Amino acid sequence: MKIVVALGGNALLRRDQAPTAENQLTNIRRAASQLARVAANHDLVLTHGNGPQVGLLALQADAYIEVDAYPLDVLGAQTDGMIGYLLEQELGNQLRTTRVVTTLITRVEVDPQDPAFQHPSKPIGPIYSKAESAKVAGAKGWSMATDGKAFRRVVASPKPLRVLGLQAIHWLLERGALVIAAGGGGIPVARNADSQGLHGVEAVIDKDLCSSLLARELQADVLIIATDVPAVYLNWGKPTQRALGKVTPEYLAEYDFADGSMGPKVEAARAFVTATGKRAVIGSLEQIEGMLAGTSGTQICQSKATSNASK
Repeated sequence: MKIVVALGGNALLRRDQAPTAENQLTNIRRAASQLARVAANHDLVLTHGNGPQVGLLALQADAYIEVDAYPLDVLGAQTDGMIGYLLEQELGNQLRTTRVVTTLITRVEVDPQDPAFQHPSKPIGPIYSKAESAKVAGAKGWSMATDGKAFRRVVASPKPLRVLGLQAIHWLLERGALVIAAGGGGIPVARNADSQGLHGVEAVIDKDLCSSLLARELQADVLIIATDVPAVYLNWGKPTQRALGKVTPEYLAEYDFADGSMGPKVEAARAFVTATGKRAVIGSLEQIEGMLAGTSGTQICQSKATSNASK
């Protein structure tokens, strides 16, 4: 099968961890061991988040006052190279000579008139307390928003319209490569005013929405959205919370999920299933084999034989 796996940021850096190279490498090694078991028997395209990493680079760039800080599209490209390198190396170590692993820096077209540019919503960078958040926002002019009990910087997150470079991904898959692409949701670019070229834009694309688009354009058989919880939950964080098993896109559309966490994942899964009639799964990376087999995670499909019972 052809599978697109959207690797959540928790696989690279957990919320309570410092964004050090050592911590990221430890987590990526753990993720690679899970992914290698799937890659051994299937065609695999891997995407990944970059929120903590691109935010850290933005802080570092802003601290050097001799030149203006690089824009987010350039910083996004830098994280694609860094994270892609780490994933490529660790997956290569796991698969050894059985599979070629390669990383592509992927541009993704967005609409420069997307309303998201007027309403920053994508969290990036480290977490702050309320007092720290107010201080940073005042000093740097950043937009800040709550992220659970903490605060983070938020930036524009326009909808992905088109993944560029699909021919290269197809070519590599046909030759048996494991492809890492569209990291961090891809590098956001937009059409010039004369429509004759493209330019980078100051934004970060949601990696789950981009992964859904990529999976549709590659005609993938399954979209797996790997995160740090075993399933999609209703009433999350409340005594009445319950995990969802097998559901339809229509069932999920009846509920609201948080924009900063499960909302984009549910939207991405629904879009893929609705457009293709195939299956999407949301769940824990540690259960990826069960997710693929249909025994773990929240399974989203068109089947009317739907069970919404707790797992």
